[in-house]
Amino acid sequence: MAAKRTRMSASERREQLIAVARGLFAERGFDATSVEEVAARAQVSKPVVYEHFGGKEGLYAVVVDREITTISAAISSAIADPAADATAAPEADRHAQEGSDASGSASRIAERAALALLTYIEDSPDGFRILSAGSDRAAGTYSTLLADVAIEVSGILASQFAAHDLDPRTAPLYAQMLVGIVAMPAQWWLENRSMSKEEVAAHMVNLAWNGLRGLKAEPTLHSGPVGDSRGSEGASGPGADSHTGGSDGP
Repeated sequence: MAAKRTRMSASERREQLIAVARGLFAERGFDATSVEEVAARAQVSKPVVYEHFGGKEGLYAVVVDREITTISAAISSAIADPAADATAAPEADRHAQEGSDASGSASRIAERAALALLTYIEDSPDGFRILSAGSDRAAGTYSTLLADVAIEVSGILASQFAAHDLDPRTAPLYAQMLVGIVAMPAQWWLENRSMSKEEVAAHMVNLAWNGLRGLKAEPTLHSGPVGDSRGSEGASGPGADSHTGGSDGP
């Protein structure tokens, strides 16, 4: 005689449906996933899904909201957590204090944010796949999250810039760049796990650190103003930099 199935409570059934739908949305996308498929995989009837969520749109909204809440909390906590700096080696602290640029704190921020995002992807690949899939229903929410992170980073950079004779009004622009350095490679890493999350984060911070530490107060383009056909090579010869007065490095 077959064992009798234990009846789920309403909250347990809701969680089951969310878990099932999350996997399907990640695998097939919103448009290709149907209420029928969710119900079949959860071994319930369609009315049960409608009873809990009102339809596919409501179910998808709950899934996206949960993922955004999780990733947002992780990144915000990582950015705002000063205790993370206490784990740095004394040698690194000394160099950060002796340096005359704003990259010390910025690199720590980028490192913590990168590791938080990559850890989320590692723990919840389906969730990140849903958020980064490009669906209009999720893309706007994910973009809003990145914008919120950029605002947090901008406030931190502005104070650092002001302390190092850099224009704090440019902080929002650099914050967007730092967020991009973290967000775009994270999407690549979702499907390319040849490197560990620590290695990926280190490369992200390497780019951010070595870029920020060489910031110029008034950067200019090598080629001169738009419409200037002379360019820097014509004025100073191949390889010369008449605008910055030297090599910018890689």
